[in-house]
Amino acid sequence: SIPVDVWVGPSGSDLTGQSAQLVGAANQVGMAPGSRLGNAGQPVIDGLDTKRLSPIADKTVSAQEAADLGITTVEAPTIGDFLVNLPGVATREVTAENGETRREPITQVRFGQLSLVSNLMHTVASPAVAYLLITVGLALLLFELFTAGVGVAGVVGAGAFILAGYGMWVLPTNWWAFVVLAVSMFAFAVDVQTGVPRVWTGIGIVLFVVFSFTVFDGMSLSWITLLVAILGIVLTFLAGMPSMVRTRFSTPTIGREWMIGEMGRAVTGINPDGVVQIREALWRASTNRSTPIEELERVRVVSIDGLVLEVEPEVGAAKDYRDRSPRSDAKGDKGSAEVTDTESGSVQDPD
Repeated sequence: SIPVDVWVGPSGSDLTGQSAQLVGAANQVGMAPGSRLGNAGQPVIDGLDTKRLSPIADKTVSAQEAADLGITTVEAPTIGDFLVNLPGVATREVTAENGETRREPITQVRFGQLSLVSNLMHTVASPAVAYLLITVGLALLLFELFTAGVGVAGVVGAGAFILAGYGMWVLPTNWWAFVVLAVSMFAFAVDVQTGVPRVWTGIGIVLFVVFSFTVFDGMSLSWITLLVAILGIVLTFLAGMPSMVRTRFSTPTIGREWMIGEMGRAVTGINPDGVVQIREALWRASTNRSTPIEELERVRVVSIDGLVLEVEPEVGAAKDYRDRSPRSDAKGDKGSAEVTDTESGSVQDPD
C-alpha cells in the first residue's frame, strides 16, 4: 500500500466536497491557518476513518477547529513544516543567520503536477464543465447543419462535444438522460428548419430541462450553471436559430431567376462541388468538371437546381450546348419561318 498524507494550504485554501474525504484515508493531516475543510458528505468508499469524517460531513471547520476535533495530526503553517514532520522523512537542523534553528529535509522531495493534456482532461471531467460543453457542442453542431459548408461553429462544436464525451464517460451519469437529450435536439431541429419556433421547440426545451436535472447520478449542478445553460438554449432556439435560418433562406426557392448571371466568388474550391458567396450569402454550388474553380475565383451563376447553384468561372467557362431558348408555337405560320445562319450571316428558307 502507498501511504497518503494530506495538507490543506496555503492560507485561504478550501478542501470541500467529496475530495475532503481524502482526510479519511490519510495517515497524517495538516492545515495552514486560514484554510478550511469540510462538507465531505457520506463516504463514497469503505474503509475511511469515520471519526475524522463525521464532524465535517455537512459543515466546514477551520485549522484550529480541525485540531480540536482531532482531524489534523500536525501543525503545518507551510508545506515545508508539514514535510519535515512526516514519518520516514530524514531531516537535519540548520541554524539561520538570525540564530534561529530550523529543520530541513534530507530525503529528496519531488513536487509533481499534471501535464497540459492531463490538466485539460481533469478540467473537462468536472460536472459543470462537461455539462456546459455538451450543451454548447450540440447547439453548434445543430447550427452547422443549417449553414453552407463547414465553418468555425462546426469545428468548435465538434471539439466541445468530444471533450464533453470524455467528461461524461468518467463521471457517474444516467445513460437514459442522453436519450432524452438526443430527442430534445431532434425536436429543436424540426422547428429550426422551418424558421419558426412551434410546439417542437417547447418539447425540446422541456426535455432539455429534464436532461439537465437528471444527467448525473448522485451529483447535482449549481443553479448558476443550470440557469446559464437552460437560458442559453431557450434564447438560441426561440430567437437566434430561427432568425439565422430565415436570413439564410430568405430568398424563396421559386422566383430566383434574378440570380442567373449574378457574379460572386468561390469560398472554397469547386471541383465539381463547393461553396460560393453571392451578395453576402453562402450557397452550395457545382460546376462543370472540365472547368474546376479555385478558391476566391470570380464565378457566374448560370442556373439553379433546388438549393444548389450551377456556376462557371468568369473567364474560360465550358461552352453549354443546351438549347435554353423558348420553343416556338407549333401552330405558327411555317411558311414565314426563317432560320438565320449565324456563321454565314445569310437567311435561309426552311422549305
